[in-house]
Amino acid sequence: MSISLKPAHLKRYKDVAWLFFKYGRSDLIETSGLDEFVEPDGQPPASDETPKAADLAADLEKMGPTFVKLGQLLSTRPDLLPVAYIEALTRLQDKVAPFPYDQVEKIIQHELGIRVSKAFSSIESKPLAAASLGQVHRAVMRDGREVVVKIQRPGIREQMIDDLDSLHEVAEFLDAHTKVGARYEFVRLLDEFRQTLLRELDYRQEAQNLVTLGRNLHEFQRLIVPQPIEDYTTSRILTMEFVGGQKITALSPLIRTEIDGAVLSELLFRAYLKQILVDGFFHADPHPGNVLLTQDSSIVLLDLGMVARLTPKLQDGLLKILLAISEGRGEDVAANMIAISEKRDDFNEHDFIRIISEMVARHKDSNLNQISAGRVVMEISKTAAECGVRPPPEFMTLGKTLLNLDLLGTTLDPEFNPNDSIRRNATSLLQRRLIGNVSVGNLYANLIEAKEFVQHLPGRINTILDLVARNELSVKVDAIDDTKLMSGFQKIANRITVGLLLASMIIGAALLTRVPTTLTVFGYPILAMLLFMGAAGGALVLLFHILFHDEPA
Repeated sequence: MSISLKPAHLKRYKDVAWLFFKYGRSDLIETSGLDEFVEPDGQPPASDETPKAADLAADLEKMGPTFVKLGQLLSTRPDLLPVAYIEALTRLQDKVAPFPYDQVEKIIQHELGIRVSKAFSSIESKPLAAASLGQVHRAVMRDGREVVVKIQRPGIREQMIDDLDSLHEVAEFLDAHTKVGARYEFVRLLDEFRQTLLRELDYRQEAQNLVTLGRNLHEFQRLIVPQPIEDYTTSRILTMEFVGGQKITALSPLIRTEIDGAVLSELLFRAYLKQILVDGFFHADPHPGNVLLTQDSSIVLLDLGMVARLTPKLQDGLLKILLAISEGRGEDVAANMIAISEKRDDFNEHDFIRIISEMVARHKDSNLNQISAGRVVMEISKTAAECGVRPPPEFMTLGKTLLNLDLLGTTLDPEFNPNDSIRRNATSLLQRRLIGNVSVGNLYANLIEAKEFVQHLPGRINTILDLVARNELSVKVDAIDDTKLMSGFQKIANRITVGLLLASMIIGAALLTRVPTTLTVFGYPILAMLLFMGAAGGALVLLFHILFHDEPA
């Protein structure tokens, strides 16, 4: 591995080595040459102090924003970590100390080109929340609208890019020199992470995500997506409507008794099914800190920096998989997973179908209230990776999203069953998919194709008729090698001809045995014996060619 001498890179090498060392992958430390970065007094935890899943989340929080975001990405990769660690990382919260307000003013003035007092009639100096990428301040605009202003942390982009560069060097070496790296392709994983993170660092992209999601969910009157203020939004500042509320997981028992949790959990789950299976665009990070409940029992969705987009083909596959899971059809789950995934050279289809079928059947036979749709999807992803199937990243993101939804749904209603919700909404979802395919754009495209077909049809028919009239019409079939086919037919015809000749010789010899003659061999006419020996010799030659010269099937 090419070791960078930058102090920041050396620190990250040490952080990575310490993580491998603490969580039982000292083999990767030695292979990758990171052992020199483990302090001499660093010792792995004792056997009775084995690191727990929650410890990994806490350690990543201590290492800074890049590792927090990396932990969020790892929460979508059950092929790399056990499900317990996935669930812990899914709840990972990036709470960090806020940066000073004077820096907030400088960033706003630099990005908007005007003083803070000119942009807002008032702004609170104490942030509502502070995270790894930025912090949020409540403000009032000049026209009286209440808003929140999300300001990106100073220097965070440069820090994360530098961290990613150092992690990329480690990933390259692991991919080139370890079996684990060759199998899981850490460089590819890190490149996906880099693209996701850079998109999240551009607040203009998040503003567009808010607009898109708000438009897609307009039919859900009790779901609120705060809309951005376009003129007050840049790549480092996001200004959006203020909507007050309380985290769903922080609701008191008294409030939970006053709300209709069953209706809200069904509403939330149905809205996400629509996002995933109809719109092809969904909020990929609905952890408890991003979902609020207002005083009038409406649900607020926040923080759309992390979203996922699905192609129509992938949407169809996911709908089939979710329906098959809800109905306990394991073989259909496996077949549809294979259809949407990339198969590696070591893919074992038989084992994959058997394991998935057993897993789905096991969940079907268990108590419905204990089934976690997200956990099932995560287990399927893990099994797929072990059997040589690489599911699309969107499928793994879906698993993390469903894990969070399971938590929110059972918090609102302990009796909520996502499988029942999938079955209840399957018909309407399928109708929406079909209606979505019959869009104005698709209709116009089909009309254009029909127009081109009708326009060129007379000329094509004339061309075909001219070829027929000149006896020049030919049909080429590339699926079969015609030379080898004709050779095979000729060989079959020759074998049949030889067989008929040999049969004729034997029959002729049998008839000649009844003809009286003075020339005999062993009491039989000599001509009959010659025919018998000739037939036997020909049969032996034919058998020899069949056994030693014909190509095996």
